[in-house]
Amino acid sequence: MKMREEEIKTNHSTSERFFLLGFSDWPSLQPLLFALILFCYLLTLVGNSTLVFLAVRDPRLHAPMYYFLCHLALVDICFTTSFVPLLLANLWGWARALSRAGCMTQLYLFLALGSTECVLLAVMAIDRSAAVCRPLHYTALASPRLCRALATACWLGGFINSLAQTTLLGTRQLCGPRRVDHFICELPAMLKLVCGGGGTVEQQMFAARVVILLVPTAVILVSYGAVGHAVWKMKSQTGRRKAMGTCGSHLTAVCLFYGSAIYTYLQPTHSYSQGQAKFVSLFYTVVTPALNPIIYTLRNKEVKGAAKRFLGTVEWRER
Repeated sequence: MKMREEEIKTNHSTSERFFLLGFSDWPSLQPLLFALILFCYLLTLVGNSTLVFLAVRDPRLHAPMYYFLCHLALVDICFTTSFVPLLLANLWGWARALSRAGCMTQLYLFLALGSTECVLLAVMAIDRSAAVCRPLHYTALASPRLCRALATACWLGGFINSLAQTTLLGTRQLCGPRRVDHFICELPAMLKLVCGGGGTVEQQMFAARVVILLVPTAVILVSYGAVGHAVWKMKSQTGRRKAMGTCGSHLTAVCLFYGSAIYTYLQPTHSYSQGQAKFVSLFYTVVTPALNPIIYTLRNKEVKGAAKRFLGTVEWRER
């Protein structure tokens, strides 16, 4: 009898379906959101793919900065692809239900790739700090082997953090209707479904989010503090402009991503406003990945030069 009850419970948990409410509270906004998100997604795919292609193809971009930038572009492509197609289907009214396994898989990938980007942005800040503060030793410090090790650590750290949080949530019993008041199976929205409000598990998961967000933030602040000190001591105006141009684009991307991510994840579940959270999440999950290629190439002469050289090669071959 006991085995039969466990079998029924297992079958029920695997057949559970979660209904993503998305932006159903704003039906008049859905066509506009669909067009905006589709545009941003296409821009993310084209912009980041182009960045990776140029960095791999052009020998002049075979530097640590562009190596990490390639990884950031790959993270952004995978990050948006993990949920945007389903979000577009949701806005079109096609797919608003996910199985428990599908919801947990989406949550795992979303957290893993988001956490990877958090750590990667911190590593990029360290790289920029080393380039500005120790220019004579930079080539020796940022060896290809070290760059590969740091990039691997970013990916592993992100996926391990996600595995820990997804496992903790997966072991909790969920109560009430399976209605997720969000456009994705995002952690704060899922925690609202946990019986009894989560308790100790929520505290553990909150501590993990603090580590994955605030530790990289502290590293970034220290790195750019060192950059600011080094720039202040420079006597050459040309050197100052070059240093600020090198770091300004990265600092812009950091502020856009971390500002909205910290707002979403570092507030207690009971004070979590679903309406505001959807639009804030939309910003750092859809808009920021689309802006990153523009931010990193707008003032970057090397990337612009690589693009011109490639286009020039194409034109020469056509002739």
